[in-house]
Amino acid sequence: MKSFKFTVKDPQGLHARPAGVLVKAAKEFNSTITVVKDEKEADAKRVLNLMALGIKCGTEITVNVEGEDEETAAETLEKFFNENL
Repeated sequence: MKSFKFTVKDPQGLHARPAGVLVKAAKEFNSTITVVKDEKEADAKRVLNLMALGIKCGTEITVNVEGEDEETAAETLEKFFNENL
């Protein structure tokens, strides 16, 4: 399993548009991808699950990636977070 931590810098947090783009990016991989905020987890391939976390600016999240393409998926998603959030 690969994981990385990220602190959201977008002033609007993880709102609908970037959540939708994140879901699209996550669906390109076979690995299971979860976003963890505090004690809550969400499937990164489901936009409503991500929105339910209520991720705001300054929130630290952990992204866990597990599966056959976890190395590539983790690297790609970490780049996505740095460029978009």
